[in-house]
Amino acid sequence: MNKVDAIKVDSADRTAASDADLLPLISVVIPTYGREAVLCDSIKSVLAQTYPAFELIVVDQTQQHEAETQAFLDEMAAAAKIQLHRVSWASLPGARNYAIERASGSIFLFLDDDVELPEGCLAAHAKGFSGRPEVGAIAGRVFDRMKLSESTKPTIETLPPEAMDPGIAWYHIDLVHTVKPQRVLTARGCNMSFRREVFEKHGLRFDERFAGSAVREEADFCLRLRKTGLMIWYEPKAHLVHLGEETGGCHDISTRSLKYQTTFYHNHFLMALKNLTPSQVLRLSSSLFDCHVLGNPHCNKGGVPVKIVSRFGFYVLGFLQACWTLLKPGSRDGRLYSEPVAM
Repeated sequence: MNKVDAIKVDSADRTAASDADLLPLISVVIPTYGREAVLCDSIKSVLAQTYPAFELIVVDQTQQHEAETQAFLDEMAAAAKIQLHRVSWASLPGARNYAIERASGSIFLFLDDDVELPEGCLAAHAKGFSGRPEVGAIAGRVFDRMKLSESTKPTIETLPPEAMDPGIAWYHIDLVHTVKPQRVLTARGCNMSFRREVFEKHGLRFDERFAGSAVREEADFCLRLRKTGLMIWYEPKAHLVHLGEETGGCHDISTRSLKYQTTFYHNHFLMALKNLTPSQVLRLSSSLFDCHVLGNPHCNKGGVPVKIVSRFGFYVLGFLQACWTLLKPGSRDGRLYSEPVAM
């Protein structure tokens, strides 16, 4: 390298460092459980971002990785490209909380461990907060791999009013086909970011009592966030592809098992009983029954009577378990796995 080239490289390095100093630091958090090659690809996708101010925190709940995966994680950690934390328990909200209290950023971006980020994803999340103190969270757009074939479905400019009604919103929020930025009720857990003040000033944490696949844990968190007066803003430019891998992640139990089915309903009722008014709880319960028990649209499940009776049993058991979850003591305000530490 000649002297002129050296000066150009040095100048470029100083410019990049200066840009990073001016930009908010994003703490990118990837909780992982039972993933192998797709986890490595997700990490590479984040590291390929040109946004210069971010740290990548991986909370690994996998007890035994394949040798190739483990070697990759160790190499990335040794090179200080990721912060790798291994824990002995498995809980998606617990892993999020664990990372929150070890992150340095002013923005916290939560991703799944089976995603592909296009260039500009991190920058779009940061831009969504810029100059807008009323925005506490950015909900990114999610292209589900399994839904990408739905090319015939029209795009959505503005979500319907029902998408802001917590009693029925869960069947009207479409963060796949919506193309216009707007206020939303909740975010998708695989692509959502928050201001640091949400955790530091308001003291919010994810509720670790949401078990299994942790369905509705992000909705529960977003409903509590809205009570602070902060807004959740949908930013379609902050998009990614969610691969929806069938193994790993939260797929540690069969979707046909008693545990999975009761946990699914438990989590819905836990979110509802914690956050909704009595009339909203009734409407959510009705929608849940109509869709998931009777199998009507949007669920389109089989209408065989024996299956309906079986699903109704899971529905009732899930409700009773949610009531017990709220009544039993000793949960440390929803902290079952991660230990609170000072931020």
